[in-house]
Amino acid sequence: MASSSSPAGSGDVVILMRSEESVGRGYAAVFVVPEFRAIFAAHLLSVLGSVFGEVALAVLVFHQTGSALLTALVFALGCLPYALSGLLVSGFADRHPPRRVLVACDLLSAGCVMVMAVPATPLAVLFVFRFAIAMISPLFTGTRASSLADILQGDRYVLGRSLMRIVSQGSQIVGYGIGGLALVWLSPRAALCVTICTFLGSALLLRLGTGDRPARVSGGGAMMRESIASAGRLFGDARIRALLLMWWTPPMFFVVAEGVAAPFADATGAGPVGFGLFLAAMPAGTVVGEVLTGVLLRPAARDKIALPLAAVSLLPMAAFEIRPPLALAAALMLVTGLCAAYTLGMDQWFVEAVPEQMSGRAMSLLGAGLMTLQGLGMATAGAIAALVSPTKVICGAGALGTVSVLGVLRSVRRTRPRVDRTDEVGG
Repeated sequence: MASSSSPAGSGDVVILMRSEESVGRGYAAVFVVPEFRAIFAAHLLSVLGSVFGEVALAVLVFHQTGSALLTALVFALGCLPYALSGLLVSGFADRHPPRRVLVACDLLSAGCVMVMAVPATPLAVLFVFRFAIAMISPLFTGTRASSLADILQGDRYVLGRSLMRIVSQGSQIVGYGIGGLALVWLSPRAALCVTICTFLGSALLLRLGTGDRPARVSGGGAMMRESIASAGRLFGDARIRALLLMWWTPPMFFVVAEGVAAPFADATGAGPVGFGLFLAAMPAGTVVGEVLTGVLLRPAARDKIALPLAAVSLLPMAAFEIRPPLALAAALMLVTGLCAAYTLGMDQWFVEAVPEQMSGRAMSLLGAGLMTLQGLGMATAGAIAALVSPTKVICGAGALGTVSVLGVLRSVRRTRPRVDRTDEVGG
């Protein structure tokens, strides 16, 4: 990771990238690092636990209330608190030792689920603790992402981040199906107990499998005030601001298709199987695109394709103007997912642009904005779909999203540092 005195594009970074290329290509080189294996296994447990928890809680709430609105709120509360958390508590990520933060987040999440699993827990308390877990999540993911930059260097960092995303996307393809199947044999509260075990297992892996590194920064002051001030400093840097917008903008429009998947499937007469196929198409494309890009392309090639892929990533959604049948619609969403491979180029740009002492806060802010804007995009799509056909909503998102992304990419290109740049980033 570049520090504030070693900006992106410096000669040292170029040398580091070349040296990493010589180590070996592909994801196998990442698993050589013992600490990454522990973090990866912990991430896999956390994802499975989150999926089980969401499915179990949704079923539990529906059984108790019969309300579709309150059941949907279970999923909405997974996104809505991210903005609040990213602004108010992201400072913890850099002001405390990262391993301590990660283990504490897992233990706190396990404690919240323990309360939710108690049969006597009132419905309102279930939602309170669901909200609490969502507040913890950005801090955990931001700290973990910044820790990866300490453990993995150069191209290994990019591939490590890619593997984390692949696991997350894979959970959308198979995780909810497995969670639903498990509830055939387990009660919702028993499934919540499985979630508790996964969080505790993640905490144990992180405690025993990662090194004890010191906090990135020290000092007192009000945590919330510092977190808000840090967000202001990050947005004040033109390069970091452009990259944050590049991370946030395409996914905000990607999720529109998911938000109107149910009415689209109904309009095409696809039924539940078609609905599932449509939902799985984009995550499947994302996984395939990341794997192929990570295995077949070198870092320089990934850099070159990042901006073009981002520029065209939403065009398949604009093609919904022709009212495609289900098979073609799924194929278009698959292509959209394939284009999301642009993120492998962005990973290195972002870690080079952010000062080392602000890495945890920057990653927490990135995750918070990503989830919040996706939640906003999905909610907006649902509201508009009440007025116009779902194909028009998806088409409009593709067209408007493409225009928005092109504007963001101009800022990314304009702020991209030259190889000989020596000015301080984030100052």
